[in-house]
Parts: sequence; structure tokens; C-alpha cells
Amino acid sequence: MTGGGFAHVYTPPSRPGAPTLLLLHGTGADEHDLLGLGAALAPGAALLSPRGRVDENGANRWFRRLREGVFDVADVRRRAHELADFVESAAAERGFDPGRVVAVGFSNGANIAAALLLLRPGLLRAAALFAAAAPLQDEEPEPVDLTGTDVFIGAGVRDLVTPLDQAELLARQLAGFGAHVQMQTHPGGHGLAPAVLNSAKEWLNGVAAGRTEDLSG
Repeated sequence: MTGGGFAHVYTPPSRPGAPTLLLLHGTGADEHDLLGLGAALAPGAALLSPRGRVDENGANRWFRRLREGVFDVADVRRRAHELADFVESAAAERGFDPGRVVAVGFSNGANIAAALLLLRPGLLRAAALFAAAAPLQDEEPEPVDLTGTDVFIGAGVRDLVTPLDQAELLARQLAGFGAHVQMQTHPGGHGLAPAVLNSAKEWLNGVAAGRTEDLSG
């Protein structure tokens, strides 16, 4: 279905008090790609899964890039606000608690989720970011207050698409603005490592229960 300009899938919660997971796919995927991941991470949660509106040679994305690894930062900013407006509209339309939205993003989806944290603070209660980069790249983010926001970052030490130093930069930026950041690396590349996913599920359980702990070891 389409709402606020975004084709999307919405699955209502089946468990009272469950959060709403905002599922943000990677390049070339669509609104169906992360539904299984969302159900595995938080059984019974509501799932809101939009499709990125940027077309890069037939591949869905959340924002434009100038070339591989170089983001169009002006477009990042514009698209982040469009997505934030959609989430707010969906909360009003669907009746889910806007204060209990947790983003789950992979690669390009994790990047736009990070942009939401930096550009629309307060929209997300928490975010699980897999294979994420700092979305504003060389630009210094404007100061925001992320106190009370929990972030889990999973990163591969051999990731050639999103180098580890980009994930580390993002972690420093978010922590510097008051977010509680937990980062876990894995020895692989640009993917979803089972050990990291298991830790993310534990982390999300902690967020839902109002407690988090450092899972990085």
C-alpha cells in the first residue's frame, strides 16, 4: 500500500505493549525484505516497512549518492525529513505509539536511520543499525540531544562496502550527543552475522524492558 508517498507494508502488533519496528532495507531491496528479520528480532511487534523512493539504475535506495561510497548529503537531509514525516503520519493513521518506534536498518537503510537520529531527534526511541556509515560523511552534524536514545551498531571488520571506520565514526557522533551506543563487530564483511543478530535481539529485549547493557564484550 502507499501512504505519504511511500509504498509500504504495515503489520499490526500481536503482543500488547510491543514496539513498532521501522524496517529500512538496503540498496536494491524493497519493503518485503526485512519483514522476517523484524519478526525474528521482536516477535509480536508492529512492523512498518516502507520502500525507498530513490531509483539508482533500477535499484531502490533511500537517498542519492554521487558515486560508490560518496553520498549526496543534501539529498540525505531532504529524504530523511520526508521519511520522518511519513513515520509521524503513519503513527497517527495506524494508532501506534510514536514514542515506541525502533528503526532496524541494513546498509543504506541503516544510513537513513542514522540520518533520522541526527536530523529528527526524538522520532526514534532506538535504532539497530547493521553495516551503517555516518550519513553526513565529512559534514559535522549539528548538535542534537539524543539522551534516552539507545543505538545498537553491528559492523564487519572486513566490510569493503561500509568500512569499519565509518561505523566507528557514527558511533562516536551518536554517543557524543548523548545516545547510549552499543557496538559489536564481527569478522566478516557486508552482511548480517548470526552472532550480531542474536546480540541485537537481546539488546532489543532490553530496550523494550527499559534496560540496556553493553553487549560488545
